[in-house]
Amino acid sequence: MTVEEQSTEARDNYRWVALTNTTAAVFMSALDGSIVIISLPAIFRGIHLDPLAPANITFLLWMIMGYRLVQSVLVVTLGRIGDMYGRVRVYNLGFTVFTVASILLSFDPFDGSSAAEWLIGWRLLQAVGGSMLTANSAAILTDAFPSDRRGFALGFNQVAALAGQFIGLIAGGLLAAWDWRAVFWVNVPVGVFGTIWAYRRLRDNGERHRGRIDWWGNITFAVGLSAVLIAITSGIQPHGGHPTGWHSPFVLGTLTAGILLLIAFVIIESRVAEPMIRLSLFRIRAFSTGNIATLASALAQGGLQFMLIIWLQGIWLPLHGYDYADTPLWAGIFLLPLTAGFLIAGPASGALSDRLGARGIASSGMVLFGLSFVGLLLLPIDFPYWMFAALIALNGVGSGMFAAPNTSAIMGSVPAAERGVVSGMRATFLNSGTALSIGVFFSLMVVGLSGSLPDALANGLQDSGIPGDVAHQVAALPPVSTLFAAVLGVNPLEHLLTPSGVLTALPAADRDAITGREFFPQLISAPFHQGLTVVFGVSIGLALVAATASLARGRIRQPTRPRRRA
Repeated sequence: MTVEEQSTEARDNYRWVALTNTTAAVFMSALDGSIVIISLPAIFRGIHLDPLAPANITFLLWMIMGYRLVQSVLVVTLGRIGDMYGRVRVYNLGFTVFTVASILLSFDPFDGSSAAEWLIGWRLLQAVGGSMLTANSAAILTDAFPSDRRGFALGFNQVAALAGQFIGLIAGGLLAAWDWRAVFWVNVPVGVFGTIWAYRRLRDNGERHRGRIDWWGNITFAVGLSAVLIAITSGIQPHGGHPTGWHSPFVLGTLTAGILLLIAFVIIESRVAEPMIRLSLFRIRAFSTGNIATLASALAQGGLQFMLIIWLQGIWLPLHGYDYADTPLWAGIFLLPLTAGFLIAGPASGALSDRLGARGIASSGMVLFGLSFVGLLLLPIDFPYWMFAALIALNGVGSGMFAAPNTSAIMGSVPAAERGVVSGMRATFLNSGTALSIGVFFSLMVVGLSGSLPDALANGLQDSGIPGDVAHQVAALPPVSTLFAAVLGVNPLEHLLTPSGVLTALPAADRDAITGREFFPQLISAPFHQGLTVVFGVSIGLALVAATASLARGRIRQPTRPRRRA
């Protein structure tokens, strides 16, 4: 074998090392996000805390949203640091941090609210490690693979990310039934092995650009985006007699301050010599339109998982004979067609985009994605499952057709020295869009429910023998509690009525009817469908925006390094 052949073989071997290691990392990070969501009932039972009590809703929200908020804020900065000091160096440290945080999460020594604070704190550190991985994994793959194989590599990587999300739903249900601490332990073997493997085999072979850290840019971006996302998250909670917190001075003030800081960030970046983000990158059409499409698709899809979970766990599964306590696991199983669609389309579209380009495939994917929402909008609440499965599979196919080609187009459109920060920017658009989507979707759903659910609930309870004052008191509770009860696999009416003690005074037949599988789904079906109409209508519009932006990306030209300021 000649020296040239040995060199070629070594490059090929390294590509597969980079692909398999980064795939394990994104799978682990994505798995952790969904495995915790599905395991929340067992976690809160384990620490003896009622997450649906008004005083504890904040703990529940931060367990759900905190991880994604941290990732949204940090990935650009960590990608920039990777460009400066080595992407593999930052990535490897991320594996270590993530693994250590996973171990500490399982050793919660407290009880009640203190235990929740311990979990949230270490979960935020875990998100820091996940941000180091996410910010640099796409850049490491882009450095390792040539342009004609990049789409396949990124597609395979992103399939692992989505697979992690939905496998986490099933694994969380199984592990939480055994011990809630196992939910955090499951990452440890992968983390330890992946960390050792990464330190031994990965190498920095991308361009580096040493320079000064743009402190003011980093601070204004991090604080500004944090403020916006915290305001969106807080807006889900009721305030001052309103079903949501959008009237709250805290929410409005935090949102305004965040927007002003982000405006200041843009001004700073246009003036400093070595900015955190080179605004000139947005002059590259494939880069700017690709990120617009990423944001729009994330906004359209981010809250979808929660809406489908509520639909299944709160209505469809109980109507079909499943106990509320079992619905989290079965919801994960019934959502598998979505994962299957993505698993089929993701790698295939990535490989095809290497030959045919990203524009047509990604745009067509977003059209299919939007059509799946049209179909879901037309489904009855108590749907035939095969129709639901076909539509969410179509949704997965559309997402898969879009994700890898779009990422490959973004990463291939910029200079090699900027790949770390660009990888972080892409992840920021994705994570921020998802976090905003969850907040906005929940708010839209809560507003939709607050118009018709109270009367339906009060009338239904009174007709079943609940005293009028108790029925109206329960009906007046914020709809967000009802939605979160469905997410947690808790019988909402049993949870709401037990503290009042009225259930014990009812005849057994009436009590069984109210707390049975059909009473609550039948009450909430019509109001919930009204909320879905608004939510899915918004998703259809956003899917069209993403398809249009993707179509406008044009042909990708060989990138050149942006001119630097004197």
